[in-house]
Amino acid sequence: MSPPLIATLLCRAQVGLDAPLVQVEVTVTSGLPAFQLVGLPAAVVRESRERVRSALLSSGFEFPSGRIIVNLAPAEIPKEGGRFELPIALGILIASGQLRQTAAWLSAGYELYGELGLGGEVKPVRGIVLAAAHASRDGHELIVPAANADEALIAATAPVRAASRLKEVCLHIAGETQLPIRMPVMAEGACESPGVQPDMADVRGQLQAKRALLIAAAGSHSLLMIGPPGCGKSMLAQRLPGLLPRLTESEALDCASIASVSSAGFSMSAFGRRPFRSPHHTASAVALVGGGAHARPGEISLAHRGVLFLDELPEFDRRVLEALREPLESGVVRVSRAAAHADYPAEFQLIAAMNPCPCGHLGDPAGSCRCTPTQAQRYRERISGPLL
Repeated sequence: MSPPLIATLLCRAQVGLDAPLVQVEVTVTSGLPAFQLVGLPAAVVRESRERVRSALLSSGFEFPSGRIIVNLAPAEIPKEGGRFELPIALGILIASGQLRQTAAWLSAGYELYGELGLGGEVKPVRGIVLAAAHASRDGHELIVPAANADEALIAATAPVRAASRLKEVCLHIAGETQLPIRMPVMAEGACESPGVQPDMADVRGQLQAKRALLIAAAGSHSLLMIGPPGCGKSMLAQRLPGLLPRLTESEALDCASIASVSSAGFSMSAFGRRPFRSPHHTASAVALVGGGAHARPGEISLAHRGVLFLDELPEFDRRVLEALREPLESGVVRVSRAAAHADYPAEFQLIAAMNPCPCGHLGDPAGSCRCTPTQAQRYRERISGPLL
């Protein structure tokens, strides 16, 4: 009896800002119908079996009736997300003999990413910038969803192929057609200015505040603006990124990598632009610093190489503000959880704004402040001395 065929395809997991290589091993043997997925998969990865089954049938293939075993190696690395569905589906087709691999395919060393729709569509996934950067270091070409192609080209130095449907990838593997090649086009050096940003030239007056922003921008200093409501604190803070130098390619890639693994994902329109993050004062410490079940980056890491603006500073929870002190000094935040550990860069410029008193009109000639000196002092004491 000949040993079962084992199909092996490449993908990458995402652990913090690391993207370890994962071998997707698939074998189909005789026996009672079963689909076993091993290798520390998360719940969303285990659910992929139903999407893979429907995608194969919708693409004109048969779903094997035997025992299917999918191993995501190495087993000790947690796997999450829908990125493994495309290599799993292709592995089933190769292991069951429905798809033959050409010599060109075997020698290219492709990495494959993509979530599958029930109709065989290849849908975008999160973290492609990070995966493309690591794949380029190993000299691997990539096959990614068409919606992720531009994102992959940011970090890739090897050709990137874009796929919209599972059937297209199968025809490429069999050598019948070729997926279109998208070549990296970025050149070394500073990024082009990305769109129109708020400009300091729009501000009339405010000479003292403008001077303070210029000094803060020149020396990467933190800045606290105190003034009555409507005097322009938020408007001035939004224009600080326009005073900072353009990001270099490596700096822009760092920012894009962090954004790509965040909950919101990466937007191509933000590439090359200095981050400006302005969380609401009800944000938790996890949202601001990072963490959660999967150790995601927080607002301070998403503001890396840019500006973190905290409006209504005294309204933030004191423990949340105190959590900023260590990252401000070290430029790195270390997120430790029972199932995951990650280090995220956090070299941000902190700009904050607050009112001078609870009513906001202390010292304002146009307002009538009725706060007592004790109330105003208590309001300012919400900010600890070490943070100030």
